[in-house]
Amino acid sequence: MTLTDLSISEAATLIETRQLSPVELTQAYLDRIERLNPILNAFITVTTDHALKAARMAEAEIKAGAYRGPLHGIPFAYKDLFETKGVLTSAGSKHFANYVPARDGTVIARLSEAGAVMLGKLNMHELAFGVTTDNTWYGTCKNPYDLHRIPGGSSGGSGAALAARLCAGALGSDTRGSIRIPAAACGVVGLKPTYGRNSLHGVIPLSWNLDHVGPMARRVRDVALMLGFMAGYDPADPFSVDYPVGDYLDDLEAGIEGWRIAIADDEFFTPADSELSAMLTESAKIFTSLGAQVYWVDASWLRASGDYSRIMLGADAAAFHRERYETRPDDFSGEIRKRLERDSAYTSRDYAEARYAQNLAIYQIGTFFENYDLLVTPTTPAPALRHDQLPEWRKSGGDYTRFSAPFNMTGVPAVSIPGGFSEAGLPLGLQIVAPHWGEAQLLRAAYAYEQAAGWYQRTPEL
Repeated sequence: MTLTDLSISEAATLIETRQLSPVELTQAYLDRIERLNPILNAFITVTTDHALKAARMAEAEIKAGAYRGPLHGIPFAYKDLFETKGVLTSAGSKHFANYVPARDGTVIARLSEAGAVMLGKLNMHELAFGVTTDNTWYGTCKNPYDLHRIPGGSSGGSGAALAARLCAGALGSDTRGSIRIPAAACGVVGLKPTYGRNSLHGVIPLSWNLDHVGPMARRVRDVALMLGFMAGYDPADPFSVDYPVGDYLDDLEAGIEGWRIAIADDEFFTPADSELSAMLTESAKIFTSLGAQVYWVDASWLRASGDYSRIMLGADAAAFHRERYETRPDDFSGEIRKRLERDSAYTSRDYAEARYAQNLAIYQIGTFFENYDLLVTPTTPAPALRHDQLPEWRKSGGDYTRFSAPFNMTGVPAVSIPGGFSEAGLPLGLQIVAPHWGEAQLLRAAYAYEQAAGWYQRTPEL
């Protein structure tokens, strides 16, 4: 095992006991970035000097007995819409090509305070407005499992960098699936927490009402560890909720015996790919072997909320980018310009109907979780497609956000974990959903499944 294969938890133990230097670990990641990023294009900015300076500081603090905890000296990378002091924050857009913030956003500041080392800023779909991470301004990001396929998006750089061992942990944002989709496509773990759990202050928005930010890593334990440092009320964020934050590691290994797990089995949640259907059947066997009670249920009532989320996202994005669209339309790629033109046409009636659909879905999912502890679905309707397959797939009605978008509208926590691999060697994502503020039980179930299935041990050949 090389240093970059270590999980966050494994590296943290070695750093705390002074068997591993943060400088040595950081340099190992920087060397790997130098070798592989020209192939994958996962990073927009690599902050080599900043990273080494932070790693040396962490090493000195630890030697002096000032160990800050399990993120101290651990190398991270952040999607390029998180504001970072003194470092370009482009949002994958020409409009922000010269934007260098004067301060860190809240979640970045919290990770920095915990001693995390920033390796750089990660590629993304322009303005987080898509799922391919084919970026006109910063280049196409590649999937480490197949360079001809999409890494998902909009946090595609985060998924690709983690799968390729270019960072130990990453941050993403999720408006209709933008953490979970790249996690599925790249075979890593991505958590969208409850709406309001993590601060959005210092995050360039796509939709004020649907944006979530969350941790991504290669193991469930690492995501739980990261969330513990990120979560919590932030008075600087009007969407933040003052709700207690627990220790997500406390009962992580306690198992799920006796839990009621619903698996979606209906015409809406039916995957386009038979291998994803087989993954669901296998997941039912694994959950049953862990002592859970498994029920196949109709969850097609979530369709409307997912459909209406398009209107809410589009109207919010058109409002946020209105001045840029009116004054510098050519600084949007053709794809994004067309979407903003379309979305500017939504009416107040359209938006009112979307808000009603959202409130109804929140009520419905609350009622649903009175009878079940968790809901399980595929993360996406198909594995990562080749870039040249996308146009025809979309014409036929393909939509990568189909299974993820309803949970942005309802605001409940959802995680994507590796659920298997296709015959072509592509990762398959399993999505697990919990009630509002149920991150602890969600991660506990995800950990139990991860350990039983063992898919996290498989890595791309690079």
